[in-house]
Amino acid sequence: MKIIAINGSPRKNWNTDSLLRKALEGAASQNAETEIVHLYDLKYKGCISCFACKIKDGSYTCALQDDLTSILEKLKSADAIIFGSPIYFMNVTSGTSSFLERFFFPYIKYSKETPSLFPKKLPTGFIYTMNITKEQLDESKINLNPYEMFIEMVLGEKPMLLYSYNTYQYSDYNKYESSMFDEKEKSKYRAEQFPLDCQTAFEMGKSLAKNAEMNKVNL
Repeated sequence: MKIIAINGSPRKNWNTDSLLRKALEGAASQNAETEIVHLYDLKYKGCISCFACKIKDGSYTCALQDDLTSILEKLKSADAIIFGSPIYFMNVTSGTSSFLERFFFPYIKYSKETPSLFPKKLPTGFIYTMNITKEQLDESKINLNPYEMFIEMVLGEKPMLLYSYNTYQYSDYNKYESSMFDEKEKSKYRAEQFPLDCQTAFEMGKSLAKNAEMNKVNL
């Protein structure tokens, strides 16, 4: 059983990466083989709307050849996927968005009878990290539902979700212009909440591994 995490953050060993690794630890506790892919280590672009993946009797695969090609092929054999992205400008990162375009579009067939060509149902999770508080998210115009909708449409199951709020952006707030933030408040929040988020991520990974194993049994 193979579970792959997709890190859509340009930063390693920070909020999104840390939570994804905790999720993979949870999956590994259920004897899953795990791997993390750092999108910002790769050179690729988003969908170019060439429609090669929509040609009748074609292969329904993305025609672009770049660093993402082998990752997209690998995801076909995954038993679960965990996506992770920070929220920048009220959306997932550009790297995450470009990846999702390339991943989903070839499997979306313009057919009422067969809306998705992905070969199996896949348990998934999505981890979002953000500098804003839960209250600010509720009041904002951030709309992440389309990503979750396409995950369900293409991969066949609703994703598990984890929102990590009010994240620590810097290791040293004195080094950067950040007068709008209260470092002591953010430090206190991180010390109390981030370990709980890590535990939630761990439990997400465990659940996804169990669901993936159940799917294999029911094949």
